[in-house]
Amino acid sequence: MNKIRTALATAAAAALGLAALATAPAQAAAQPAFLAASQMPPSSTPWTATQVFTGVPENGGALCAPYKIPAQNTRYREFTTELDTNGVQITTVARTEADAVKLVDTLRTSLAGCGPLLEQQNPGLNAVSASHGKLAVEEGAWVYSLDTADPQIGSSDIHLFSVGRDGRTVTFVRWGQMGDLEDAPLTAFRTTTKTAVNKLH
Repeated sequence: MNKIRTALATAAAAALGLAALATAPAQAAAQPAFLAASQMPPSSTPWTATQVFTGVPENGGALCAPYKIPAQNTRYREFTTELDTNGVQITTVARTEADAVKLVDTLRTSLAGCGPLLEQQNPGLNAVSASHGKLAVEEGAWVYSLDTADPQIGSSDIHLFSVGRDGRTVTFVRWGQMGDLEDAPLTAFRTTTKTAVNKLH
């Protein structure tokens, strides 16, 4: 009888172990995936990606949309090159799909109005925001640009942004470098955005 009990206990323990192994990948897969460095738009020097951090980046998290993305249920990854080109991806999982839709609308409004707001906050700065349309991926993604120039110091910068959604998950991607809109890899950034949204789940 003791041998039977021992055998049953061993079998039960083995079954529990297998169940744990089976559920671990499923739990890991529940977290939205992030872009890899190689999936950013091509650059003259290689991209490097940080690990994925919890929360939002410092100073409100997102250029043109500071403090719009909640820190809860949010993670981010930053990207850099050997030169001045840089980027970030911020991904958050909303409580409901309706909340995710609302967040996308908030971010789109902030990106569309970023140029005029920056000019108001920084006298002398020339800043132009532009919309570059919607991408057909999952529940949709939208692309924007911000072109800034400071005549006083003779500098100009260009940033590309996108906001996409898959169910309750929203992702925000930014790419930036010195230069003007004609220097920006808009087509490649659209591809990066589609990849980012497709990788979420």
